Amino acid sequence: MPGPAWSRFLGWDRHTSRGHHDRNSSWWDESRQRLLPSYRDDSIQSAIPAENVTEVALRIRHLIEECVPCELKENHITSPHSKVITSKVIKAAKEAGGREHGACVVFCLLVNKRWWRHQALIELWDADLHYLRAVACEVIAKKIIESEEDSEYLLHSVLLKRYSILVDGHATHPVNVIEKAVDLHALRVIGSSGYQKCINFLWRGWLVQDENDPATFVDYKDRDNTSYIAHLDPDRMRAPMYQNATQMLMSFAYLGLYTVAMNTVNEDGGIDAVEVFLYLFTLGFICNEIAKLWKAGYRILNFWNAFNSMLYSLLITSFVLRCIALSHPQGDPDGLRHHYSTLSYSFLAVSAPMFWARLLLYLDSYRFFGAMLVVLKVMMKESIIFFALLAFIIVGFLQAFIGLDYADDRVVEDILFIIQSMANAVMQSPDFSGFERFQPPFGLILYYCFTFVVMVVLLNILIALYNSAYEDIYDNANDEYLAIFAQKTMTFVRAPDENVFIAPFNLIEIFGLVLLLEWWMDKKTYEHINDIVMGIIYSPLLLVSAYFEMRWAQDIRANRARGDADDDTIEEWEQMVGQFDFESDGWKKQVDSAKSNLEEDPAVSEIRRLREEVEQLKEMIVSLHKAVAENKTKSENTES
Repeated sequence: MPGPAWSRFLGWDRHTSRGHHDRNSSWWDESRQRLLPSYRDDSIQSAIPAENVTEVALRIRHLIEECVPCELKENHITSPHSKVITSKVIKAAKEAGGREHGACVVFCLLVNKRWWRHQALIELWDADLHYLRAVACEVIAKKIIESEEDSEYLLHSVLLKRYSILVDGHATHPVNVIEKAVDLHALRVIGSSGYQKCINFLWRGWLVQDENDPATFVDYKDRDNTSYIAHLDPDRMRAPMYQNATQMLMSFAYLGLYTVAMNTVNEDGGIDAVEVFLYLFTLGFICNEIAKLWKAGYRILNFWNAFNSMLYSLLITSFVLRCIALSHPQGDPDGLRHHYSTLSYSFLAVSAPMFWARLLLYLDSYRFFGAMLVVLKVMMKESIIFFALLAFIIVGFLQAFIGLDYADDRVVEDILFIIQSMANAVMQSPDFSGFERFQPPFGLILYYCFTFVVMVVLLNILIALYNSAYEDIYDNANDEYLAIFAQKTMTFVRAPDENVFIAPFNLIEIFGLVLLLEWWMDKKTYEHINDIVMGIIYSPLLLVSAYFEMRWAQDIRANRARGDADDDTIEEWEQMVGQFDFESDGWKKQVDSAKSNLEEDPAVSEIRRLREEVEQLKEMIVSLHKAVAENKTKSENTES
């Protein structure tokens, strides 16, 4: 792996995301992605020896096998008062690691989830059972996280410590529970309160990576500092919250530059200042994309990478055509300067929809856009089935139409007409005129068949897939949004903290700092200069963020004075609740007598009540029998 100097030269940053896996993904892909994270540092070690973590994972696997021995309905596992995943099972899972290794239990449960999913793929005859056991792992992990009362232990030891297991005798790359849950798309774990508390702290920058040990997270020391000056620190730009805000601002600025450039067409074909900034922004974004691909490999490629690549390709083409236009003098007799300049603006114009759609990439931290992007992502995956079927159908019919055209006069003349007509049919606008000349009646009949297959069969399959994807996501929209928010947070904190130069500011780092200073300057001085440059670049944002952090610090101190958590907020119904004593006025006792016992099934409660009544009846009968026997004995004694 290239060293730090080369990484900065290439403009590497932490904005590399790894897609989560669905139920149909292969274990091989999961394993490779686990071993090839977006950032890999061989100096990072597991907090607990990999051998001990593997032992705990195998203990938990045995526990799950015994507790879920056969196929059950999923709600028997996931119900709040499950008779399968009981409090005894939760306690046994906690004790799987003992006192020394108890912090890795949640990590081991996620490892078991991956194992069960892999086993479901290779043992299809028991797939439902294995998937059920994978769900049980998630349920237990969530209950352990939510039942942990020690917040410091939960955040720093359970969720953020990195652990490894042994695979083929070698320790895997250490990862923490936060990363593992995102990679496995473990929605129940991600949706737990403790996990979201940790994500919230990471997002705000209240938990930051230790500069000396990137595998360790520490508390932000000035979290409760009410001084405004204390928060004017360029290092605060490492917080995901501020990086995301900067990316959004740069995206809107990028869109503004594009809008101005499109509305101020230069008649002489020259490049004005707005277009210079537009192309500089584009260069910065391209360097960022190349750096991510070079650093993390092709496995990070997703829809947005392809989308951005298409946009940048159009802009590069526009820039090259503009340069070609400038190579010709004004008023040239052939009009080449005007021709290439017009063509350049045409490529720039057709990229407008992509510029606006690109904003969605940076708006996914808002719930509405985040949930909608998850739906679109799933729909794109479901579309693969449709396009795979469509490709085979189109190739088959295309070969048939070309064959009919060739059989007529041994020359293929109408291939463009055939392709256009087939495309119209796919877009639900078929044109039947013209096919009667393809060896009648075969051409027309064939086109009717193609239209029927595409419009009636395949397109309805696509609509059904889209509808299913929409319902699946929106039935679980909250957890899906929390998952995409957690994934976004981890893209910012997954690699060690370095100097944060967000595109297009990465051009300043590459050409202004690395090439000119880093190769000869000592590390301490170079880092100091980086801090100064970052402070100048991000000064407008730092001035605003420092104010909000000062206000948060005041709230934190108030919470600590009341004995509450740092992120606690007082709601309306909590303002006067301490002024009433429901126990002394008898209201608590009345509520306790009115509430139902949800831990017991109503039928079981009725049977238990019936058994008590039967026991009482038996006692009455026995006492009655004794009384009758005593009366009889007394009567006999009197007669005698």
